[in-house]
Amino acid sequence: MIKMKYQDIDFNLQRNKRKTVSIYVEPNGDVNVLAPEKISEDDLNQIIEKKRYWIYKSLSEMDQLNETKVQREIKNGEGFLYLGKIYKLKILKNLKNPFTLRQGRFYLDKDSSDDAQEHFKEFYKSKGKIHISTRIKYFKNKLGVNPPLLRIMELGNRWGSCSDKYINFHWKIMMAPMKIIDYVIVHELAHLIEVNHTDKFWELVESVIPDYKERKEWLRANGAYLDI
Repeated sequence: MIKMKYQDIDFNLQRNKRKTVSIYVEPNGDVNVLAPEKISEDDLNQIIEKKRYWIYKSLSEMDQLNETKVQREIKNGEGFLYLGKIYKLKILKNLKNPFTLRQGRFYLDKDSSDDAQEHFKEFYKSKGKIHISTRIKYFKNKLGVNPPLLRIMELGNRWGSCSDKYINFHWKIMMAPMKIIDYVIVHELAHLIEVNHTDKFWELVESVIPDYKERKEWLRANGAYLDI
């Protein structure tokens, strides 16, 4: 992406083979613009000007949502999310495994405390490969798509992305309730049919998840809470 500026609005511009302009305000406050390869700068600026109020409103909402972000500590009794439920952390000495989830608790070996965040990330990634792979197999038949290879990874401010080679999901999504994970999966699978967020795209999502708007809003409002 190329860093651009229109009057007082800083944004990241990415041009590709698409017909329309899409503007996204990411959770960290970045404004990302996806635009056709041949669109002129004047035409692009006109679109941003028309979206000015919406951009301001979205940035303000993101600021408010980020204020709710939880800073979790690696200590006994701290709660960590998995599939929408909170499990308390227990730190003990001389555990057989450095990090596990069992009997309704996360267990961390004291000698691994310095690497606790990495253990959590690897846990979410490994569980994501199993859970999301199973749900992809279920939903792909409903949409009639043949998904590419699955990756669970760091995706910055996105919950999912897809290309011809890979369908990717952020490891943090494994903290969300299962119905929210299903929405993100269907969202990305629908992109294999319709690249842009057109009316047809949302009709595809709605055909599989009729209440997708509620799930989408839940993720918008609670996304900052899904962190370690």
